[in-house]
Amino acid sequence: MDIVQWIIIAIAAYFVVSRFIPVKGIENITTEQAKAKFKVKKVQFVDVRTPGEYKANHRKPFKNIPLNQLAQKSTELDRDKEVVVICQSGMRSMKAAKTLKKQGFKQISNVKGGMSAWI
Repeated sequence: MDIVQWIIIAIAAYFVVSRFIPVKGIENITTEQAKAKFKVKKVQFVDVRTPGEYKANHRKPFKNIPLNQLAQKSTELDRDKEVVVICQSGMRSMKAAKTLKKQGFKQISNVKGGMSAWI
């Protein structure tokens, strides 16, 4: 193989691996760990599902800010407090966590499995 092929393989491998490596400052937590945080005053809870999904099934402390509005509405959140994000499966909430991280939030928790894992 020549050098160009090795470079292409290396770039492709980087993109695949970077999708699965945890982002610094974002913790993946279980639904049980999320429930335990309900008692902590310095934690804010955000559900990034659509308003329809949220209305059909949600948990009390979670505030609905759909993923597509999060970048604009993040000013409604306190950057100095931990943010716990949830969606239906954990995929959109991970995107939300990364968005918040880019906007300067320091402590973010993503609920693994989302509402589908809630018992």
